[in-house]
Amino acid sequence: MLKSYFDKNLIEAGCDEAGRGCLAGPVYAASVILPKNYRNKWLDDSKKLSDKDRYELRPEIEEKALTWAVGVVDNVEIDEINILKASFLAIHRAIDQLTQKPELLLIDENRFTPYKKINHQCIIKNNAKFLSITASILAKTYRDDFMKEADVKHPEYSWAQNMGYPTKKHREAIRQFGTTSLHRLTFQLLPKQLTLEL
Repeated sequence: MLKSYFDKNLIEAGCDEAGRGCLAGPVYAASVILPKNYRNKWLDDSKKLSDKDRYELRPEIEEKALTWAVGVVDNVEIDEINILKASFLAIHRAIDQLTQKPELLLIDENRFTPYKKINHQCIIKNNAKFLSITASILAKTYRDDFMKEADVKHPEYSWAQNMGYPTKKHREAIRQFGTTSLHRLTFQLLPKQLTLEL
């Protein structure tokens, strides 16, 4: 059963990112502060939830949370600073927007760049232990929204299905059509045996 909090005496913000391993598009992160007594029997690790489940849970999370926010780092910034730093920056940008100041950050990572003077707790597989997994649901669905919109302009890459991840179809499209302004050029876009003309 998911736990409601790590420390009942502190205002906790759950934080998570989505899109780190993608070849295209931004990395999104969300930060959420829930009431201590919040319960939802339908919540689970966001990676185990169906797409439909996540979108049904999103308005519930947004309504019941004390405060929530989403941060974004685009592919240009990712190429400039690297994806790990970009993931942490996206989380920082989400925390920046919270209307209530957290006293502890629950981070679903094994490391994190400290945010100002707020303590953080890195918990591997946080989103399978605490209700702060709501952050991963927001990050995932808002990023999916972005990629579905981008798919309208670039349908040949099948982003509405793969969300920018390195699927065979996505890589075949890169090989055939080249890159777009949304591709992460510092990533290995094609297998080493294939070359790409940039």
